[in-house]
Amino acid sequence: MTADQFSTSTEREALCSFLDKQRADLLRKVEGVSDKDARMTPTASSLSLMGLLKHSALWERRWFQVIVAGRPLPGEWPEAEVQDWQDEDFRVDEQDTVKRWTAFFEEQVAISREIVAGLGLEAPCRRSDLVDRNLRWVLLHMIEETARHAGHADIIRESIDGSTGI
Repeated sequence: MTADQFSTSTEREALCSFLDKQRADLLRKVEGVSDKDARMTPTASSLSLMGLLKHSALWERRWFQVIVAGRPLPGEWPEAEVQDWQDEDFRVDEQDTVKRWTAFFEEQVAISREIVAGLGLEAPCRRSDLVDRNLRWVLLHMIEETARHAGHADIIRESIDGSTGI
């Protein structure tokens, strides 16, 4: 999907379309990569393609379901006491697969779209410490974050097999 393939006739369409493009770019970077390669950390950082996908899926869920919609996720962030949860989000092992995290990411995106469709851009976040933020802010933040991680994934994928371009 390119910017000229979606409508930007309204602010909502533009925000949702640009976020969808970044989501698609991230998924495209893990397409065709083996689980073993997706766990590799071939650059100076400790990031892997699968770790980026896992992190993005978890935060897709957290931002839209917990923060925007106010849904509790018992036993998960923010209720669970996980030390170094930021590092944990990127950590993967032999149990993690591209298929699993791709499916989870796509599932979370579908739920996010449902939440977004039912709210106005001015709708405040339901999480009590973020009520000064609204859906518009979250969409902009998610465009920023997803684009950042798609860029990381682009560099990692090139390091793994030479594949370039988003």
